[in-house]
Amino acid sequence: MTKALKLAVVGHTNVGKTSLLRTLTRDVGFGEVSHRPSTTRHVEGARLSVDGQAVLELYDTPGLEDAIALLDYLERLERPGERLDGPARITRFLDSAEARQRFEQEAKVLRQLLASDAGFYVIDAREPVLAKYRDELAVLADCGKPLLPVLNFVRDAQQREEEWRTALARLGLHALVRFDTVAPPEDGERRLYESLALLLESARAPLERLIADREAQAEQRRQSGTRLIAELLLDVAACRRSVAAQPEREQAAIGALHDAVRQREQRCVDALLRLYAFRPDDAAAGALPLLGGRWGDDLFNPETLKQMGVKIGGGMAAGAAAGAGVDLLVGGITLGAAALLGALAGGGAQTARHYGNRLLGKFKGQRELTVDDAVLRLLALRQKQLLDVLHARGHAATTAIHLDNPQDKTWREGKLPDALHKARAHPEWSSLNSGAKLQEEERQAQLTVLSNTLADAT
Repeated sequence: MTKALKLAVVGHTNVGKTSLLRTLTRDVGFGEVSHRPSTTRHVEGARLSVDGQAVLELYDTPGLEDAIALLDYLERLERPGERLDGPARITRFLDSAEARQRFEQEAKVLRQLLASDAGFYVIDAREPVLAKYRDELAVLADCGKPLLPVLNFVRDAQQREEEWRTALARLGLHALVRFDTVAPPEDGERRLYESLALLLESARAPLERLIADREAQAEQRRQSGTRLIAELLLDVAACRRSVAAQPEREQAAIGALHDAVRQREQRCVDALLRLYAFRPDDAAAGALPLLGGRWGDDLFNPETLKQMGVKIGGGMAAGAAAGAGVDLLVGGITLGAAALLGALAGGGAQTARHYGNRLLGKFKGQRELTVDDAVLRLLALRQKQLLDVLHARGHAATTAIHLDNPQDKTWREGKLPDALHKARAHPEWSSLNSGAKLQEEERQAQLTVLSNTLADAT
């Protein structure tokens, strides 16, 4: 079995080394991320595997704090007439008392880099190119290991990318990678590992395996995410509640329906966060917007629908315009009583079973509640946008997820997918209804169609 490639993540204190590890490992719990300097005090490792075989071992190291003094000390270690090469100089330093005292943190970094095949040198691209950074690179170069500079925070308006490119080129480091750990580019990992393969030709094959595996995982997550959203929409479209035609009972049933849909949406949010290995509180702030772990915006408030860009046209029930957000359907469909009776008479046993109880309920003064199309549109818009944000979000992000006003005109204004219209006639397809038949073949087929529709629009 091929031995895993060892990679040390090095750099000045508080430049985003741990953040890079969190993003590459998709582990929000790796290490500690803070604005305080010297957060990482010890070397921590993580392993990336493909098909159970370790391909890459990543080591997070403490930040270099006093490279200027360390470089001076290294030069003083040389005896008159000696000409040690870099690794020999570093080895002598690591055997000294100063490596265990004054330069203890720097010694941990250098010891790990010596034991590794290469290193990522992480740079806060917002920082000016100072002498201490040049001295850091000089000290690290003495280890004799390939170094790949990684420019972090390149999306910030204050970034100094061109200054860093010029400075690194003057030091002989012409290969570098732009990789924002909070919002990495979609092909960021590919470019990172491809650049590493240029420095370590012998590691090209395993790194290409890693690239292919990571991209396959990303595609699988997106497909699973669209499936979760399709489940939500189908559940809500097929949801149907029967209630006696009495104002008090209707209002109570409407409230219960609202709560059921809100809870169902929250379950979808939680599932998407788990799918992308984020924590529940990573989406707990108002930016989602969430409130106390629940969605803060009222799905059934017409103003919310208006703010999200969903058109409220003539097809919306009067109750929805007043804040109810439901269709109060007599007989459960919009064909009218005569057409319903005709459909029932001509449809045979299957139609009779499907509509018979509902028609009987109509004669008994029952009314049926369903969720309006505008609410389905809002659900789709919010969940699709959340999926897009999670797909592009780095696991080093510490701020709350922020969702902008969605611009997806297909869901705001276009025709709803046929799968949702079909679901309206199949209350047994909804987990929110009693007696649900979720594994029914036709339901699964429509779920697949809807999921593909969502994927095509992403």
